[in-house]
Amino acid sequence: MSATQTLNEGLKRGYSLTIEAGAIAARVDKAIAEVAPKVRMPGFRPGKVPGNLIRRMHGPSLRAEAVQEAVGEAVQKLLADEGLRPAMQPSVDLVSGAAEHEDVKVEVALEVLPTVPEVSVDGIELERLTTEVTDADLDSALAKLAEQQKTFVDAPEGHAAATGDLVVMDYVGTVDGVAFEGGTGTDMEVELGSGRLIPGFEEGLAGAAVGEARTLSVTFPGDYPAANLAGQPAQFAVTVKAVRVAEVPAIDETLATNLGLDSLEKLREILKDQVESELNGLTRTYLKRKLLDHLAALASFEVPPSMVEAEFEQIWKQVTADASEADRVAAEAERADYARIAERRVRLGLLLSDIGQKNGIAISGAEMNRLVAQEAARYPGQEREVQKYFAENAAAAAQLRAPLFEEKVVDFLLGKAAITDRVVARADLEAAIESEDETPHAAHAHGAGEPHVHGPGCGHDHGEPEAAAPEAAAPAKKPRKPKAAGTEQAMADAGTEEPTPARKPRAKKAPAA
Repeated sequence: MSATQTLNEGLKRGYSLTIEAGAIAARVDKAIAEVAPKVRMPGFRPGKVPGNLIRRMHGPSLRAEAVQEAVGEAVQKLLADEGLRPAMQPSVDLVSGAAEHEDVKVEVALEVLPTVPEVSVDGIELERLTTEVTDADLDSALAKLAEQQKTFVDAPEGHAAATGDLVVMDYVGTVDGVAFEGGTGTDMEVELGSGRLIPGFEEGLAGAAVGEARTLSVTFPGDYPAANLAGQPAQFAVTVKAVRVAEVPAIDETLATNLGLDSLEKLREILKDQVESELNGLTRTYLKRKLLDHLAALASFEVPPSMVEAEFEQIWKQVTADASEADRVAAEAERADYARIAERRVRLGLLLSDIGQKNGIAISGAEMNRLVAQEAARYPGQEREVQKYFAENAAAAAQLRAPLFEEKVVDFLLGKAAITDRVVARADLEAAIESEDETPHAAHAHGAGEPHVHGPGCGHDHGEPEAAAPEAAAPAKKPRKPKAAGTEQAMADAGTEEPTPARKPRAKKAPAA
């Protein structure tokens, strides 16, 4: 193989590779020799089919395999010889070599990871905002818990259904007078105001009483998952079979005992621990965001455009998933802001990864086993399949351990920082976090989610073949499969940089049974 560099511009590299026809022919000859004992052909004893006949029958497919293998090995050799660290999977284009006796020539294009500059991580000055659990926090937590324990009882005769009531109904949906698949159901329960159903449906049930029949005219959202229904006007013939009102239990000893606890005081202790954990999370969110802001100001270096583009596409999918037309228009106006966030994330991810590697931070075998066990526990009955998936797919395993790796790097940096504490009210802490939120305004229409930063070792395709998904029957929620170059999170979903909008709620559904 011979290699000639054709491009060296910034982080972009280009090479022309030539693999001699003789090397391909030798691979084909070897393949024929390997398959010959297995070939069966009428008129010949097993394993005695002449090589020229095998070549005539299988030569083209064997040559195609030989070219593919040779090109793959040549690209890997190029990366090793040149010391290249691809940011994403290199692009490989076959220029010539499809015909027999012809040299194989390919063009390889890639972007390399940048050299990350050294930054000082000693004595970074940070302020940590802390807050204490108040009686008001506990009262609010108790009220939410009681609400979660509510039950529904039959409403008084003649009661008109209102927001918060549970309606039990039968329904038949039609489009242009024709019933559609999944549009008929019996004894369906819906809590009015929950927003579970398509727009206008729950509102159409307001004021209904037991035994009442109504025809509701609604329109399926334009992004409704069933393409044949998306954007279509529909009618639902509904019969109300029951209306039930909510009963929220009193916050007393009975509530505690119903939850399996000895006393209300014990319940308050448990909730206090939970609230403290929540507040500690807010404190870390603010502190980590400040740390990343400091690092972002320290480091300025070129980042691979392909990684930025991939990160932007991931953000954009989150922003526009199930979005209304108005939300899409608003987001489009802030597209440049999202691109800026994507670039910052990639740069911070590369910096954090570099700091971690230079300081010997790693995920131990025991930690990785715990991560796999936690992921496997999400799929009862398929634990072995999940464990095998991560054992056999290095990219998926890298993606799984990336969040923990980032947290360990952050802990390392915080351990070297000069931190001062200041006690504030919870509202002030939340306001401080919100003030640091640089997410474009359109994102807030559907809530801010947790961001992540980008770096190598994250499960992206940096030059190795993409891992295959497990071949066994997939669980209801598949183990995370690494996608092609750069479309998944790189290091962590750790909520401290510019928040990306969380994936929007799933599209509202028709009242399918």
